Amino acid sequence: MQDPSSAHPHFGWFKRRRQMDVEEITVVDKPMLRRAVGAAALGNAMEWFDFGVYGYLAVTLGQVFFPASNPTAQLIATFATFTVAFLVRPLGGLVFGPLGDRYGRQKVLAFTMILMALGTFSIGLIPSYERIGIWAPVLLLLARLVQGFSTGGEYGGAATFIAEYATDRNRGLMGSWLEFGTLGGYIAGAATVTTLHLLLSSAQMLDWGWRIPFLVAGPLGLLGLYMRMRLEETPAFRAYAEEAAKRDHERPGLGELLRVHGRQLLICMGLVLVFNVTDYMLLTYMPSYLTVTLGYAESKGLLLIIIVMLVMMPLNIVGGLFSDRLGRRPMIIGACIALLLLAIPCLLLVRSGEDGLIFLGLMLLGIALVCFTSSMPSTLPALFYTPVRYSALSITFNVSVSLFGGTTPLVTAWLVERSGDPMVPAYYLMGAAVIGLVTMLFVRETAGLPLRGSPPAVASDQEARALLRGTTPVTVDASVPSLQAADSVDTARPA
Repeated sequence: MQDPSSAHPHFGWFKRRRQMDVEEITVVDKPMLRRAVGAAALGNAMEWFDFGVYGYLAVTLGQVFFPASNPTAQLIATFATFTVAFLVRPLGGLVFGPLGDRYGRQKVLAFTMILMALGTFSIGLIPSYERIGIWAPVLLLLARLVQGFSTGGEYGGAATFIAEYATDRNRGLMGSWLEFGTLGGYIAGAATVTTLHLLLSSAQMLDWGWRIPFLVAGPLGLLGLYMRMRLEETPAFRAYAEEAAKRDHERPGLGELLRVHGRQLLICMGLVLVFNVTDYMLLTYMPSYLTVTLGYAESKGLLLIIIVMLVMMPLNIVGGLFSDRLGRRPMIIGACIALLLLAIPCLLLVRSGEDGLIFLGLMLLGIALVCFTSSMPSTLPALFYTPVRYSALSITFNVSVSLFGGTTPLVTAWLVERSGDPMVPAYYLMGAAVIGLVTMLFVRETAGLPLRGSPPAVASDQEARALLRGTTPVTVDASVPSLQAADSVDTARPA
């Protein structure tokens, strides 16, 4: 079947071709690449510090913001407020994605950083339910909506930013630093909460201690904003924007996105589903599952999760290297198979009540998650063309997260409560793994290849010349007037 983009001038498929010159190959600025990766990873770390703190403080927040009832009901109410923010994420993607494709990735990422910091900081200022009654959960909900809206433009933009800056040979490695930041944010959030639990009494935590992690978001946001304001726009977007302005060509809209990339949008949603269900199940729901469902000490459960994440951080970088060497498909398919085979044994280990066995069960799930976190940041942007990459990734990522990933803690807690079956988390993971495996049947390998519609990206002029000498010449269009050379390369991209 012919790719619908083959007849569309926006997306780099051409009737007449000429051989590419060395000047048309993108040579990546290494210092700028390092700054881009660092700024994107820091923003992601801040985002997940914010969301992680909320998840790790779920039991305490339930007591602060909701009327007294049984602990399970308070937990579900807290997770419901947590989940509401995910419902507004697609709206953020719909707003920030097209803005990022029209005005640039860097500007939008700077703005999302400001909103994230404001939303999180404001939570630390909200009075408790005992003081202002129903207004406490209402204000909490509003702050969570601001967080969710800003996050709608964060991951898609950060993944796009790194992918468009990285070379083709190390896009997996560079992308893995994005999720390194995620884990770092989770660890910082969990460590902060655990330290507070160890240093403060339960009464102090309920009175004022819980506010500290949220108030930290203010200084972190200013640091992240400073780093992102120092960045330049990605080479791929700069080249596209310059040529689009020169040709006075109208940018592609959402209608063209759906028509040209409909299949890729569905693929992206399936991959994001299995990725985020695993992520939220392990890193957000498990601490509360250990405490509320299994009666495990809250501080001990958080400490085990912190150790798991500390081990995952270096493994994530190793996974990024493997995804460049072995390919994205083996990493993702292997993780799905691991979930199918190990979800039930891992949860039985978690339910054993013994510290060592609980850690083993969590760590095995963490290793499976690493295969996703190290591969997805380079896999997802490669599905789409430069003119719509930010929009496509932001919209599909956030729709999938909102429907499936962010709802995982709430739905799992509700299913455990209604069914009385503590094995529900394992079944949930296995269902997600099946969807991931089916989705991967339609994904071709992209490791080592240029992004769709873009010329090769290399680390040096010497590598560019060697590429032209040692491989089949890459071709660019000499006649299509709508896009620039950087978005006019026929690299026989997979559907």
